[in-house]
Amino acid sequence: MPDREEAMRPWLQAELEDDFDEELEQEIDDRRLPEEVRHLLQSRQVRTIDRGLYFRELLRLQGELVKLQDWVAHRGLKVVVLFEGRDSAGKGGAIKRITQRTNPRICRVVALPAPSDRERTQWYFQRYVAHLPAAGEVVLFDRSWYNRAGVERVMGFASEAQVEDFFRDVPEFERMLVRSGIILVKYWFSITDQEQQLRFLMRIHDPIKQWKLSPMDLQSRVRWEQYTKAKEAMFERTSIPEAPWYIVEGNDKKRARLNCIQHLLSQIPYEEVPHQPVALPERVFDPNYERRTLPAELYVPDRY
Repeated sequence: MPDREEAMRPWLQAELEDDFDEELEQEIDDRRLPEEVRHLLQSRQVRTIDRGLYFRELLRLQGELVKLQDWVAHRGLKVVVLFEGRDSAGKGGAIKRITQRTNPRICRVVALPAPSDRERTQWYFQRYVAHLPAAGEVVLFDRSWYNRAGVERVMGFASEAQVEDFFRDVPEFERMLVRSGIILVKYWFSITDQEQQLRFLMRIHDPIKQWKLSPMDLQSRVRWEQYTKAKEAMFERTSIPEAPWYIVEGNDKKRARLNCIQHLLSQIPYEEVPHQPVALPERVFDPNYERRTLPAELYVPDRY
């Protein structure tokens, strides 16, 4: 048995390195950015976290997320996590790290587009209700019904009467969700004006990330103070004991991810679910079977 474990170590090491590579692929390659943006990156005052510590903690916390998802499935829990915040504040990066190792059949992301003409005639919460979890599921909303308190209000897509109706209805709507057995956690990702400007500049100059920069994002720069007032009103009217808001400081993306995951784990008591030991069965060989040679054009060209 020790010899077998020794033989497996190079394979396990390769798997661990692949985990690191997967995370590194999502990091920004600063060399692709113009000199003026690189200069801004070097001059900004952001408290950073040691890379080695970040990776160790990220993988540890992701291991705990797998235990949490197993517990949710085992106990038939229903979990909803809302991610709101400033544009470019790091919501998407946190969601990616939460779902990176989890089972997409248990932990899924909902990122709805702008409502259709038909959806605009529905009860406001109707299209969100359709995506709520069944037993044994975790749903992460990448923006949610709080669009009405934020972008719709600031951009004039909703009237003040509609916004007031929302503020009146949403506390009871969320209390209904909690009474139905849903665990509801709400996060607001916050960054400074200066940090958002830098991240927008990076998106403008990075072809890989330009798709993230929408007309609404650009307007959020123009209307920074209006968004601040809308956020403050939202906190005041919708942070209820059954579903309070939690603010994630997002200037340092790595710290924000770790802090958010650690906090989420603390909100849902869980235990490790016992699993039956898994034994890999021996492969059955048929001495009379001969593998056919497939045509070369079926294969993807081996260019790397």
